[in-house]
Amino acid sequence: MTPGEELPPLTVPVTRTLIVAGAIASRDYQDVHHDAEAARAKGTPDIFMNILTTNGLVGRYVTDYITGRLGPEAVLRKVSIRLGVPSYPGDVLVLTGRIHSVNERTIEISVVGTNRLGRHVTGRVVVARSDGPGTVT
Repeated sequence: MTPGEELPPLTVPVTRTLIVAGAIASRDYQDVHHDAEAARAKGTPDIFMNILTTNGLVGRYVTDYITGRLGPEAVLRKVSIRLGVPSYPGDVLVLTGRIHSVNERTIEISVVGTNRLGRHVTGRVVVARSDGPGTVT
């Protein structure tokens, strides 16, 4: 892996089920993540995905790539994201990434996720390299 290397894109259909299940799994019971009528009353056209679901999708994207390259011993050390436009049911979230830096202990990856409205998420993920089974630096 070298700086500038691009990760293959990941396409995630944003379904009503994904939004509601992600909110429930992360114990986020805000009505804007599961009640369309309440969401519209608060000025949004529909329910929308919460930040914790987005964070999980970014983590999945990076770990799928990293474990394919380094094996299952690599581990996420830091996920820093910033939300942009919302993701609504029917959107398609496309995650792309690029290796930002590589050293003997860590790999830093820049991630961007876009949908029909623009940038949904931007962030950086730091992955620790393994020194072998059972040890992570």
